[in-house]
Amino acid sequence: MTPLDVQAHPQKGTVSFAVRVQPRASKNEVCGVMDGALRVRLQAPAVEDRANDVLCVFLGGLLKRPKSAVRILSGARSRAKRVEILGVTAAEVEALLKRDA
Repeated sequence: MTPLDVQAHPQKGTVSFAVRVQPRASKNEVCGVMDGALRVRLQAPAVEDRANDVLCVFLGGLLKRPKSAVRILSGARSRAKRVEILGVTAAEVEALLKRDA
């Protein structure tokens, strides 16, 4: 398994990382790393930004941050996205993988 590529931005108080989304899954879950990106399965369909909204709520909930702290930097219309989260550390993001292992 390749390591998750998390970039910390201490001056902004954020971290950013790549996410690979699988919409219309049976449940919302983190399921590992693929090519340096966090793999996330979401129940929501990829229409009308529903999957993006659910992704922000899901990641915020896992990291105990509000939905507004999670922002999609790029890939809003793609399965491959780059997200930025305010108020967390790189270690907290990497801990998501260990928690489900």
